[in-house]
Amino acid sequence: MIQDLGNSVFNNQFANRREAKADDFVFAFNLHKEVLIKEVVTDNDPVILPKAKLFEKTSLIYLFSIDDKAYFLSQEAKLLPGFAYKSVQILRKDNPRVTSFALATAFHLFTWYQKTQYCGACASKLVPSTQERAMICPHCGQIYYPTIAPAIIVAITDGDKVVVTTYKDRVYRGVALIAGFCEIGESAEATAKREAFEEVGLKIKDLKYFGSQPWGLDSNLLVGYMATVDGDTTIKRDENELAQAQWMSRDELAPIESDISLTKTMLKYFKEHGNDL
Repeated sequence: MIQDLGNSVFNNQFANRREAKADDFVFAFNLHKEVLIKEVVTDNDPVILPKAKLFEKTSLIYLFSIDDKAYFLSQEAKLLPGFAYKSVQILRKDNPRVTSFALATAFHLFTWYQKTQYCGACASKLVPSTQERAMICPHCGQIYYPTIAPAIIVAITDGDKVVVTTYKDRVYRGVALIAGFCEIGESAEATAKREAFEEVGLKIKDLKYFGSQPWGLDSNLLVGYMATVDGDTTIKRDENELAQAQWMSRDELAPIESDISLTKTMLKYFKEHGNDL
């Protein structure tokens, strides 16, 4: 999955922040969910980020490091020669994996910084903490930490078949599984059962934990489950959420090469092994 970086080591400890070096990487996002990258000629070209030497150091916010390189967030959406703004969905190219993961995580923090500028209690301008990754209100002392939204993905199975869907009004148009955000007072398992019934009208049982994944494009921590349909297998699709929803056998599932997302990893596993964790 996107967080699987091979031999590379991700370090997000705020205590390890430092000033930018010339060859460190910078993320510059705009409000259209686009990121500044080296212009690409073909789809096979890797995603290349601008270096810190192209930016004013005072405009950069330390984010995290991977191996010996640190990644920074530019506070200005500037345009550089030879670079262009592309949709953050470019991370789905998974080329290279380290950059895709860094992009998703940086966008998560960019979104939080954009939405966390004023105190929700007294409306004062917030300032960055010097001790931890947080924004602090200098007037009333409120502390704001990065927002992480827990959500579930569930593969509903019936023998060698699984429920697959496509979203109605989202940028991602590929094959998906049942998914949704955890609500107040819900466990992840309760969310899976509720979303299954709301989206496709199915009751589920025998939930088995599959894995988890950070997904910074939506500020998520995703939790994946395999489950078995409980009773009636008739799909009643939520037409407001889904463009399609259907049972599909393991043989009917197209080969899945990428494992960048939890959804793709789960579908690939089901195609190869079924619901046998």
